[in-house]
Amino acid sequence: MRLKCLRLCVAVALACCAFGLQGCRGTPAQKNIEPVYDPDTGRLRQLKYDSDSNGKVDTVSHMDGALVLRIEIDKDEDGKVERWEYYDAARKLEKVGFSRANDGVEDAWSYMGPDGNVSRVEEDTNGDGAVDKWDSYEAGRLASVAFDSTHRGKPDRRLTYSPDGSVKVEVDLQGSGQWSPVKK
Repeated sequence: MRLKCLRLCVAVALACCAFGLQGCRGTPAQKNIEPVYDPDTGRLRQLKYDSDSNGKVDTVSHMDGALVLRIEIDKDEDGKVERWEYYDAARKLEKVGFSRANDGVEDAWSYMGPDGNVSRVEEDTNGDGAVDKWDSYEAGRLASVAFDSTHRGKPDRRLTYSPDGSVKVEVDLQGSGQWSPVKK
């Protein structure tokens, strides 16, 4: 029992430190965080968190022991997740998923670059379950937007933005990765 309590305290402390959880400051963390353990192994599987102390869980951290795998956030508490955060083994944020229609379906993803800034965003704009729009960023600016208008899973049209603000329109009708400028 003492070991289980120690594990809970360690897990709560990890979550509080890693994510700046409000419930860890000023009020007892156990009041806002509910751990869920694997019944067979005793390993921590989830941390359920009530971020606004209203009695409703709005954040669920999926864990492998003390390692955070994914966090799901239902900020408006309608029972549908709006944001998913995915972490690597070094506890670094890899990507963030969004439900743009607020329907609990993940349909857009932003990926972090080595500098911690967004390097690309991918979207399923038509709701068919496949990515059909890609935004790429360089040095904090939008560098290109590519579209899959043929539904083959690869972009066939692209807008490329130069640092000076000029734009180039290109096509790759064969899906070979060879882009050609559109003639005016």
